[in-house]
Amino acid sequence: MKTDMNLSQHTFWKKYIARVKIDVDHAAYTKVVRSWTDVIPACPVNRLYFIIEGEGYVKIGDQTYYPKPGELYLLPAGRDQAYGTISDDTFGKYWCHFTAKIGDLDLFQILSTAPSIVVKDPVLLKETFEKLISNRRSDAFSAEFRVTGILHELIAEFIDGNAAVKLNLATTPTYEKMNGVLRYMEQHMAEQISIETLAQLAHYHPNYFINAFKQFTGYSPIQYMNHLRSEKAKDLLLTTELNVSQIADAFGMELSYFSRMFKEQTGFKPTAFRDLRPR
Repeated sequence: MKTDMNLSQHTFWKKYIARVKIDVDHAAYTKVVRSWTDVIPACPVNRLYFIIEGEGYVKIGDQTYYPKPGELYLLPAGRDQAYGTISDDTFGKYWCHFTAKIGDLDLFQILSTAPSIVVKDPVLLKETFEKLISNRRSDAFSAEFRVTGILHELIAEFIDGNAAVKLNLATTPTYEKMNGVLRYMEQHMAEQISIETLAQLAHYHPNYFINAFKQFTGYSPIQYMNHLRSEKAKDLLLTTELNVSQIADAFGMELSYFSRMFKEQTGFKPTAFRDLRPR
């Protein structure tokens, strides 16, 4: 993934996109008919097409593509989508329609990718789609858990195989403002920063800011600051010889408060966490 952010910010965004809420609308294998064609402005769902045979086209926005067997295509939600045939040798394809939301945004508004990948193991991906289809049709209580788990796996396959993945942090003005707040917090971990200061950075009223921040990050401002501090502290404990008191001082925190905060965040006392490093 292309990013200019540091390790702590990268860790945050990895966890942030993992909060995605997935809902699978349809999944199947289809040998499409010659009349298969449609144009869908601002399509509300994502479409995954794993091409097994045949030829045709898909269109995303103004760009037209001609998928080949062995390729996995993503048509992202919110974009104009179109598809159709070009000969009697039509597509045979595994496909699914799904939503993948983080708050009000679709995952692929936040993550920008190339439209397709060449599948490394077509047999394994075919088996994955078969499992998705089978569980989508199942009446078992566990079926929806399996469906969402399998689609997570398919999305991970698409992201891992994609050479052009990047975070689109300017998706909305809120993202741009909050990303600036996160950078400021990252740079001032050793200070006691007021809600009023952070709200001013985002040009929000403090009460509105607290709600917007929690919706954006899943944390309150103090919880997120403690998350940043614990991530940095873990790095210092594992890679330096600073003692716990020195690390607490680096964050402008009393030793007892730092130790309690670190255990709440990680489940370990600082000294116990240091003992985990390889010897």
